[in-house]
Amino acid sequence: MFQIIKKKRLNSSVTLMEFSAPYIAAKVKAGQFVIFRVDEQGERVPLTVADANPEKGTITLIFQVVGRSTMKLDALNEGDSVSDLVGPLGVATEIPENAKKICIIGGGVGCAIAYPQAKACFAKGLQTDVIAGFRNKEIVILEEEFKQHCDNLILCTDDGSYGKKGFVTDALKEQIEAGAGYDAVIAIGPVPMMKFVCLLTKQYEIPTIVSLNPIMVDGTGMCGGCRVTVGGKIRYACVEGPDFDGHQVDFDELMHRNGTFREREADCRMMTQADNVKN
Repeated sequence: MFQIIKKKRLNSSVTLMEFSAPYIAAKVKAGQFVIFRVDEQGERVPLTVADANPEKGTITLIFQVVGRSTMKLDALNEGDSVSDLVGPLGVATEIPENAKKICIIGGGVGCAIAYPQAKACFAKGLQTDVIAGFRNKEIVILEEEFKQHCDNLILCTDDGSYGKKGFVTDALKEQIEAGAGYDAVIAIGPVPMMKFVCLLTKQYEIPTIVSLNPIMVDGTGMCGGCRVTVGGKIRYACVEGPDFDGHQVDFDELMHRNGTFREREADCRMMTQADNVKN
């Protein structure tokens, strides 16, 4: 059992939880993930580790409350425990050699994954810019945390209610054309966002890393559920990723596969909401 040490609501649908997990905290690196189960009957759900404190023996997970399992997790409070936290899984992010200036791009709740990347790059002494995009001001997360771990933070909102109005690609293009001189870009967020970031950076021949979120079950490469096509070859995100060369990813296939269980997910969400009402 893994106890919840801290719980904090970041916005109306995103929650931060800090768990006691000393063995994971001692080994996890930026880009790696864990798989949790709320209880013994629960489904296995992957979440990238947003932060870790080896001294305290804790890891931080940030998740969006969208499905049955995340709703069950969100119903827990400080002092409660989950049945399983398995990890660290996946391959840690590898920054291109000789890179001196990096741009980290996060979209929505993807900023929870972009944060440890920015923190790691900044700690290595790299010039680190962060572009964080959200639909509106109400759902902005981790602003202060990013400010502490980057040289330049650009916040964007689709509706212009906070920061710059527009998409992260608009801000990135503006930075590139102003002579930012990025050696690499790391993009994490909704698949369409990552796709269009990669289309832009390909024009400027800037190496781009993306963190993919395919359907995943076991997290050890056995089930094949997390397969993605990269450079025309099948790759498995749980053991070969989740980071890949964004210019080689078949984003259209990924979007199609991620929608496979959308109707089932909606049904499960409605069932959970009904159960909560009864209880």
